[in-house]
Amino acid sequence: MGFGSITTSGFLAAYALILGASNFQIGLLASIPFITQPLQIPAILLIEKVGNRKFIALVTWLPAQLLWIPMAAIPLFFSLPSNTAIWLLLTLMIVRSFLNAVTSCSWNSWIRDLVPQNTMGSFFARRLMLGSVAAIVFGLAAALFVDWWGRGDSTLDEKAIGYTIALFAGAITLGLLSPFTIALMPEPLMQRPAGVGRSLISALKIPLRDKNYSHLLRFHFLWGVALNLATPFFAVYMLQRLGLPLSAVIGFSILAQVSNVLFLKVWGPMVDRLGAKVILQLSASLYMLVILGWVFTTMPEKYFLTIPLLLILHLLSGVAAAGVNISSGVVAMRLAPQGDATSYLAVNSLAANVGAGIGPLLGGIFATVFATNMLDFNISWTSASTSTNFPAFSLAGFDFLFGIAFVLGLFSLSILAALQEDGEVGREVVLESLIAPMRRMTQPMSTVPGLGIVGHFPYGAMLRAPIPGLDVAFGVTAYQLAETARTAKIAVGRGADAVNRVSERIGEAVRRLKKPISFRQEEIGELAVQTARGLAHAETEMEQCPEESPGEVVEQAVGGLQRAGLGQPEDLVASAAQGAVRGAIESGVEVEAAIINTMVGVANLSRSVGGFTDRVFEETSDAVMEIVMQAAPDQRQAALDELQNSRSQISGEST
Repeated sequence: MGFGSITTSGFLAAYALILGASNFQIGLLASIPFITQPLQIPAILLIEKVGNRKFIALVTWLPAQLLWIPMAAIPLFFSLPSNTAIWLLLTLMIVRSFLNAVTSCSWNSWIRDLVPQNTMGSFFARRLMLGSVAAIVFGLAAALFVDWWGRGDSTLDEKAIGYTIALFAGAITLGLLSPFTIALMPEPLMQRPAGVGRSLISALKIPLRDKNYSHLLRFHFLWGVALNLATPFFAVYMLQRLGLPLSAVIGFSILAQVSNVLFLKVWGPMVDRLGAKVILQLSASLYMLVILGWVFTTMPEKYFLTIPLLLILHLLSGVAAAGVNISSGVVAMRLAPQGDATSYLAVNSLAANVGAGIGPLLGGIFATVFATNMLDFNISWTSASTSTNFPAFSLAGFDFLFGIAFVLGLFSLSILAALQEDGEVGREVVLESLIAPMRRMTQPMSTVPGLGIVGHFPYGAMLRAPIPGLDVAFGVTAYQLAETARTAKIAVGRGADAVNRVSERIGEAVRRLKKPISFRQEEIGELAVQTARGLAHAETEMEQCPEESPGEVVEQAVGGLQRAGLGQPEDLVASAAQGAVRGAIESGVEVEAAIINTMVGVANLSRSVGGFTDRVFEETSDAVMEIVMQAAPDQRQAALDELQNSRSQISGEST
């Protein structure tokens, strides 16, 4: 990623402009890494036959990195601008992208098996955060060097040498370190798919026949078109239309990367805890709003709000990109079955990359077509003596491009809504989770005018307005209750009276939440799941024997909801047990240990209330089994055996 900040985005676009690229060639340059990705399809058979993904990744990634050396040397052999120079750059980029396609196919399957599924969000967030820091440092250094090198009255050829030095330095240091670090990574034994020796067509049909996964494929294709229709031209727009220097363009890019790094810490744990799909929906929606905002950076030319608006747009784009980058990859990996992960992820990558390849090509065409077009909306004020016109809205050149991308993005989000992911919550839960830290931060300052309003503003009531796609009342409440349970658990800690004290706090919180909202029976069950889940997460934060916590969590969650009048223990125990197991596993507890201690808690609760019927035990086992079936295949059978043993023992004790 450090080298990628030099070889992609605004830097590469500026390099192509120096060589003499047109808008169409800029679009083609941006699309090449994506339109060459169909090579991943035959690579599936290669990987399944060889079975060594690490070897394949290395032998294709190393020459791909070395190709940046001749690409950097192009200005040494041509007088600029030169059509030959830009076409040579495009040709070398095609060769590199073919190699990169094979690398990507092996890499995606390798990483999917290497990273534990229940911590993918946090892992990729940390990985992206560290990579983004490297990108900020090296990207800014390269941009400042190029601006310093080309200062004053330097000729075009002299300015191009600055790009040559930056690219060459990056290629022989960062570029060659990348394959070296890949060589140090372990590779899990590749699980062979059922029916090895199958044809390429049969391998491709498997993910295409998966109805749920096909929603993801269509979304990634259309999202790739929409996003890349606009984003490759942001740098060109700032360099040409707004007349900003390269250092300013890279500076804005770094601002986006800083906000990206900051929000990776936010989105990563949320993906693990709330689901990848909902984070993808929310962050993709924000990205579309950012693209629409670029339309208003000129009116129709640069004006006093241009720079402030660019600052805001880049900050928000970093936030949105962090969520999209983590969640889109995680949801694809989670929905891909282990044995067929290579074909699933290759087809997903193909759909995303074909869309991302078509987008810049269409963008280059549209940018050329609309280059001389303008659409103005003006407001006129006429009095007896004067007549004044105010520019209300103006579209010119790239503005049409950004507007089209925004509309296509909305279509892609409608497709994403049909996707189903186990354990997902409503987007309102995520919205509330973003608001909650601000509320907690301002609560101690509630007596300060203004801050009290911020901290106690009824966001839930505001979001309960009939906005399509939002089931806010229940979603926000479930998250609030989980957070309350987690906070109460940490505050009370462990001890003889911890169960009763935590239950009291949960009951008080639910009674407050019940005032503006009434719950249906199925919603009460989900509240029990989220309450127990939040309590289980708190155990990890307390760093106190999380293996022993699920049983206690069940008693606390059921006791709190019962105190609030949401049902009797027999109505709540199955959902609470499911939430306790899910939260414990997400916190790193072994599946078997989570089951044993959860069922112990159910047994203790049964004794304290005078016994449960066989129906309650059966419902509890079925609820826990739903979570067990989501475990890794190598853990699933042992977990099912442990669940059966625990169920038999508890039923015997009850009898």
